[in-house]
Amino acid sequence: MLEGDKIKVAQGENPCYLLLNQANRHGLIAGASGTGKTVTMKVLAEGFAQAGVPVFMADVKGDVTGMAQPGDDTEKVRERAAALGAAGWEPRGCDVRLWDMLGGDGVPVRITISDMGPDLLARLLGLTDVQRGVLAIAFRMADDNGMLLIDLKDLRAMLGYLSEHASEVEALYGRVSSQSVGAIQRALLTLEDAGGDIFFGEPALDITDWLVTDDAGQGTVNILNAAKLMASPQVYAMFLLWMLSEIHELLPEAGDLPKPKLVFFFDEAHLLFDDMPKELTDKIVQTVKLIRSKGVGVYFVSQSPADIPDEVLAQLSNRIQHGLRAYTPAEQKAVRAAAAAFRENPAFDSAEALLELGTGEALVSLLNEEGQPSIVERARVLPPECRMAAADAATLEAIGVAQAHLVEKYGEAIDRESAYEKLAAEKSAAAEADALAAERAQLEKERAEFEKQKAAEADRAAKAAAKEEERAAKAAEREAERAQKAAEKEAERAARAAEKQREQAMKTVSSVIGQIGRETSRQLLRGLFGNLRK
Repeated sequence: MLEGDKIKVAQGENPCYLLLNQANRHGLIAGASGTGKTVTMKVLAEGFAQAGVPVFMADVKGDVTGMAQPGDDTEKVRERAAALGAAGWEPRGCDVRLWDMLGGDGVPVRITISDMGPDLLARLLGLTDVQRGVLAIAFRMADDNGMLLIDLKDLRAMLGYLSEHASEVEALYGRVSSQSVGAIQRALLTLEDAGGDIFFGEPALDITDWLVTDDAGQGTVNILNAAKLMASPQVYAMFLLWMLSEIHELLPEAGDLPKPKLVFFFDEAHLLFDDMPKELTDKIVQTVKLIRSKGVGVYFVSQSPADIPDEVLAQLSNRIQHGLRAYTPAEQKAVRAAAAAFRENPAFDSAEALLELGTGEALVSLLNEEGQPSIVERARVLPPECRMAAADAATLEAIGVAQAHLVEKYGEAIDRESAYEKLAAEKSAAAEADALAAERAQLEKERAEFEKQKAAEADRAAKAAAKEEERAAKAAEREAERAQKAAEKEAERAARAAEKQREQAMKTVSSVIGQIGRETSRQLLRGLFGNLRK
């Protein structure tokens, strides 16, 4: 509950206040299941919202939506509030916006593959060092060629290009094995089944839409529906890591402020750090350190401080530790470590108290005005002014109406030209070029075959003509021979006929001459004889 420039969180021997000007020093809310962590988170969140600080919260169990609805105004709750010194306690809700990464109820949350980057994506996919290198090459090559990596199909297309053009890629970027590409493609299928095909895309989330206040000046409480995400813890962790990095890059340096610009509550924080490579842990440590100067507070919520790396834990100055359970030596060691992190209170033993705390109780140590951790208090957390359970249907409907402008902005997915379309166009153009080249080659082949056939036909025609010419020559020769023979025969016949005629003529002449001779002789004889008779 907000009191001036501080939030009253709990009441022990002394009141426990979280100072707004120390809230960007980050914090931890820890405790075993059922000890009251979610209630504590709500108390802090509504205090920040009342102070005009926008808040982001992940709703893991589905009950954080109750932040939008006034709490139950019962005598029991008022008595508890009064007993804890919360005299101004009144049931009231916050201005809530609901977001969803998996296409459920709420404004869709999307980010692009490029925004995620190869490091976080490799961590999400659980890639080996070699596979990380191949993924980095895919990102670098897309960047060098002006190809946007927006959604999973873009990344798949780029990886497919790497595999198909491995020799060309190797000359420019390094070796890319088909086995590594195949492993990444299989990991992307798993991510897609977990909802990655919905989460990656456009329009991408503009985090400045979280940095808003309502008309009354109260900060908007942005609640991410993370209940389904718990079935895909890698996607949840990936989004939270990206969000920290994005905020760090987006906001300018602000220094020490009277109150934060934005506060994050990361429930189930252990999901961020399970099996995390050292380089990513180092990046989170660096981001948590630097984001403080941007005016952002980060509060991790987890079952045990042991869930969070020591390097990160060292940055969490405001601590609210609910009860822990210790049945094994390792758990007992974790309890002692959690107790040792507090500034000792001589009134009680912190380690023993952690095992004795009931629901709604906590050991609380928050920074004072000098930025020093206060002496730990064993205290009872105030009841939230909002509803402890999930919001009812009417409230959820009202939230939907209030965030209609965000649904209009983010509701419909956009699939603009990116790596997938460009590579598909290049592949299509290459296929067309190949088809054209193949067609041209076929035409050349057919032309050559035609020319060959034409030459063969010409050769055959020439041979046929020569053969015909030879046949004609032979025929002419034979005809000439026949003609000559006929002529000779005719000449011979004519000669014979002439000879015969000549012989006949001779015979005739001879006959005539003979006859003439005989006639002449007779006449001569007659004349002779006649004269003789005279």
